[in-house]
Amino acid sequence: MKTLAALSALALTLNATAQEKNYLSLQLEMKHAIDKGNAYLKSVQKENGHWKNEDIPAYTALAITAAMRAPSLEVGKTPEHIQKGYTWLLSKQKDTGAIFGRGLANYNTSTSIMALTASGNPEYKDEILRARRFIINLQQDWDNKGELDNKYDGGIGYGGSYTHSDLSNTYLSIEALELSKQYALDAKNETGKPEPELDWDAAIKFVSRIQNLEETNDQPGIGNDGSFVYFPGNSKAGTEKQADGRETLRGYGSMSYAGLLSLIYADLDHKDPRVVAVKKWLNDNYTLEENPGLGEQGLYYYYQAMAKALTAAEIDTLKTKDGVEHDWRKELATKILNAQREDGSWINENARWWENEPELVTAYAVLTLEQIYYSIPEPQKKQN
Repeated sequence: MKTLAALSALALTLNATAQEKNYLSLQLEMKHAIDKGNAYLKSVQKENGHWKNEDIPAYTALAITAAMRAPSLEVGKTPEHIQKGYTWLLSKQKDTGAIFGRGLANYNTSTSIMALTASGNPEYKDEILRARRFIINLQQDWDNKGELDNKYDGGIGYGGSYTHSDLSNTYLSIEALELSKQYALDAKNETGKPEPELDWDAAIKFVSRIQNLEETNDQPGIGNDGSFVYFPGNSKAGTEKQADGRETLRGYGSMSYAGLLSLIYADLDHKDPRVVAVKKWLNDNYTLEENPGLGEQGLYYYYQAMAKALTAAEIDTLKTKDGVEHDWRKELATKILNAQREDGSWINENARWWENEPELVTAYAVLTLEQIYYSIPEPQKKQN
């Protein structure tokens, strides 16, 4: 007769096996959808190698990254049409190291760094290092005194005429620097000279000034729920009235995930009050039906930020206010799989931030599925 311990062990084994099969089925579905999405992107590539708009290399960078991260791609192989895309992308690099056409210099350069690092090609080292230096030089210190007395100090904006920092650009910059940091370390080992580095204390200060958390935010007009807004004094979700009658900035989903990822890549401890507070807000406000606070605006940007941040934070489930625990990987993957169109593309009916463009949204969707695909945990592993 089996002991209670033996029966418990058997139950755990059977449950783990069921989980593994469930994830395996999901991975197969994701792999198929990823290939179909990348095939769509290949079909809409322009003759000279770029996607959608020559003035915005980010379209091309995102499509390249989606192709290079595909599970079905043979390791070390770059498809011919993607190599053509790389050649075009590098033709847009300026003497400053920036990679852009007209405006949005940081956004385009950051996404281009991600595409270049996705290649795994050491021949792109110099181009990546030059692009990194450009981004780092965009970090703002308005009076050049290093005192962080301006609310935009420490962050990064689009560059050009749009001068002040925002969380979207700062988070993408931080991610690009994180993904390419090995190139900087290798360069230091080769030359004996360190590559320029972001002022991380200043970056953390800026990110903290965007969070609704009175303990660590020195700016006026903030709430205290742990969520994030767009930049100090501005939220795309508007304001909300607190119990004491104050009007405070309303945080929203995509920026809250961007904030979490920024804090993680800045090496803040998981017990830091900023990390704890945003995790609580993300648990309480978890949904896939909308970008919390913005409805369907920026929905696929939200999905991608969610997958990246929760993976980096090693979070497997989220528990909503009703006590329900959600396996976000399964739920998010299923949501995206069900939204794929017959031709392999995705689109958001809400046009805000270009999400009515299938080239952009398909890249977002494929990248999100790839993030989920590679981040699926072992069956017995459980994170809180």
